[in-house]
Amino acid sequence: MGIRLLGLDLDGTALDPGGKLPTAVVDAVQRVRARGVGVVICTGRRFRTALPIARELQLTGPMVVNNGVLIKEIESARTLHQAFLPEGVYAEALTLMRELTPPLVYVDDFHGGCDFLTERVEDAHVFQREYLAENGDFGRVVPDLANAQPDAVVMMSAMADTESLEALKGRVRQAFGERVHTHSLANKNYRGDILELLSPESGKWKALWHLARQRGIERAEIACVGDDSNDAEMIANAGLGIAMGNASPAARKAARLVVRSNAEGGAVEALEQVLIGV
Repeated sequence: MGIRLLGLDLDGTALDPGGKLPTAVVDAVQRVRARGVGVVICTGRRFRTALPIARELQLTGPMVVNNGVLIKEIESARTLHQAFLPEGVYAEALTLMRELTPPLVYVDDFHGGCDFLTERVEDAHVFQREYLAENGDFGRVVPDLANAQPDAVVMMSAMADTESLEALKGRVRQAFGERVHTHSLANKNYRGDILELLSPESGKWKALWHLARQRGIERAEIACVGDDSNDAEMIANAGLGIAMGNASPAARKAARLVVRSNAEGGAVEALEQVLIGV
């Protein structure tokens, strides 16, 4: 039984440490696709920032974004599947997140030009202010997030230093238990880490498995490549789970294979392993 579907992470995996997509990775992806393997980006990025990379990779069809909350169609930006933050947790989650920083409340409004809402930028953690200084064009600052609650929330997130976020994550988990999925990950292109509050029905693996079932693809026919804790579930569940040499301990533990780092051509090495398994 060969590989028929590949879930490919971007930051820390397909992209180099500078956030660029090497030509060698583009070529390797095309070789994988030419062998009949469906390639699906599975990223924590929002659709707007993942889309240019999908186009560089010459991909069409579905893409898993926002850590598996959304599956979007590359060509049309149409939402194919979603797992929004459960109703009834917004107000309490907002109160907890505000203890550290006004959060970013992500929404699914690509065509409307808005990816997230937030409050006074001046009140945000310094690491989050640095992010907003470069990524504020598709965000909207509102006077009060409590009054601006959208109908569907992709996720609520905060950017800050590791110690502060770990303490906040503990309080969130104590307050919500399994009603909300929380995880933290390294902020690859900015300082500090990111804490995300999502639906417990979300996740890169859950979204990819949704696509696999639609195509009649078994777990043994799926390969996944990633580097961070948000990739660990899909790496563990795939028939061929591959972690990058720069991967987190959780991703490494979940993997069958560990390749070189993203600074050393590890993504191409991983894609060659996929070809061997086809």
